[in-house]
Amino acid sequence: MQHENQTENQLDQTLEQSAAPVEQEQPVAAESLEAQVVALEAKLAELQSGLLYAKAEGENIRRRAQDDVAAAHKYAVAKFAGELLVVKDCLEMALKDNSSVENIKMGVDMTLRNLTGAFDKFQIKEIDPAPGEKLDPHKHQAMSAVEAEAEPNSVVSVMQKGYLLAERVLRPAMVVVAKAKSEG
Repeated sequence: MQHENQTENQLDQTLEQSAAPVEQEQPVAAESLEAQVVALEAKLAELQSGLLYAKAEGENIRRRAQDDVAAAHKYAVAKFAGELLVVKDCLEMALKDNSSVENIKMGVDMTLRNLTGAFDKFQIKEIDPAPGEKLDPHKHQAMSAVEAEAEPNSVVSVMQKGYLLAERVLRPAMVVVAKAKSEG
């Protein structure tokens, strides 16, 4: 029995020794976990702040881009309008009270030159099909058809010139086209 008690005492001592380091390690582990939680919460707050900043910056960029587009639309014709002011000045000079027919003709000629210069500057080109040219429905609008010696659906005459802005049709040329002669 003494041997049993001795074995039991040794077992108790071993258990106590084993339990003591575990109790000491647990507070260290808890402190370590708390430090990790605090660090992670700080990192989370930093990332959330960065996200809010990035979102606000994105909104500011979008708003500035919208403002720029609105201003571009609003003032898109500013340069062209400036060119037209010269044309208006020429017309006003031609129509002054003391203008002779010759001065009016000269003023109108100057106006046409200035307007043509403005058109060239802004890539506005005339659509003025020659007689006999095939009807192009993208650039020409047939206003009427007449019997003519020309090939059917070809331009006979131009009633009103058309215009292109770069490659886009501003106004089609209004034309009279040929139709086949009726037999009879």
